[in-house]
Amino acid sequence: MTLLNKNIINFEPKIFGLDLSDLSIKFFQIEKEGRADKIKGFASFDIPAGSMDDGEIIDKERLAATIKSALERTKKINTNKIICSLPESKAFIRIITIPDMTEKEAHEAVKWEMEANLPLPLSETYFDWQFLESKDAGKQLVLTAAVSKRVVDDWMEVLSSAGLSVYGLEIESIATIRSLIPNDSQETSLIVDIGARRTSFIISEGSVPYFTSSIPFSSEGINDAIGKGLNLDPEESEKSKIDNGIANQDGANPIFNAVAPLMENLVMEIIKTMDFYGDMSQKTAGINKIILCGGGSNLKGLPDFLNRRIGKEVIMGDPWVNLKFGHELPPIDKENSARYATVIGLALRGLEYEN
Repeated sequence: MTLLNKNIINFEPKIFGLDLSDLSIKFFQIEKEGRADKIKGFASFDIPAGSMDDGEIIDKERLAATIKSALERTKKINTNKIICSLPESKAFIRIITIPDMTEKEAHEAVKWEMEANLPLPLSETYFDWQFLESKDAGKQLVLTAAVSKRVVDDWMEVLSSAGLSVYGLEIESIATIRSLIPNDSQETSLIVDIGARRTSFIISEGSVPYFTSSIPFSSEGINDAIGKGLNLDPEESEKSKIDNGIANQDGANPIFNAVAPLMENLVMEIIKTMDFYGDMSQKTAGINKIILCGGGSNLKGLPDFLNRRIGKEVIMGDPWVNLKFGHELPPIDKENSARYATVIGLALRGLEYEN
């Protein structure tokens, strides 16, 4: 589901994914070579502090110049057509239920239901929706998504100023699910996307987003706690987090002692989210597994810690599950690939654009 789609005249469009956040910009392009998927190019760059704040663009001119400069340095990207992420914190996703009817008939019913549940008037949003499979006779499930027009218009202005042609805008969670959840999966998963300034929770039933939320737990917070607890500078804190982490949790690990309150808060938020899903969905099976991704998921020992505390299978996300490389290995190792999950999902959308 994208909030914007353009018709492409040529039969083999080249489109890359662009993931923009408060602190970084990531590019990723995938092309087909016969039956295999080929990574054409990828890159990650920091953006100047103060350019964005919680998904809001603060300095349009500087941000556009940063994007343009970063793309010029990414030599292997060979197109200006993009699918771009929209910040999860500015999006509204919900599954609604309406009586069984045709798509044409459903248009007004969906708008009415969305209007009743949105935190702002529907007239001030760009919105999209699509039918989902429903097992209940006489009822139709509908996946809805809406983002403030002001936010989208600001992003479009900046991307256009950077010389890019936008062929799709997609909420982060939808792109993340596309890269981490196998196409044929029927499981219910909780994706925990640990970013620099926030952590997103994404519950998906198969490849369909069911519920999203976010908390202030972040990789910056982890690094700050390590730095204060061990008297390290930010660079040393990041290195200690990756090299040592919380693999040893018997009280003798100073890194674990420094971040333990944060870890307990994360555990409680995950449990609350799982309980909320259980109450909302009224499904006895609940969450099958927890999938970690994002730059902050590289805390060594985190999957084992969450597994023991929550009692669920916890794995590191694999953003290559829906790609076919043939006999080649992915160009990014598993430890670092999780931070590219969203932009790989956007690139996959570009690869499948005509479908």
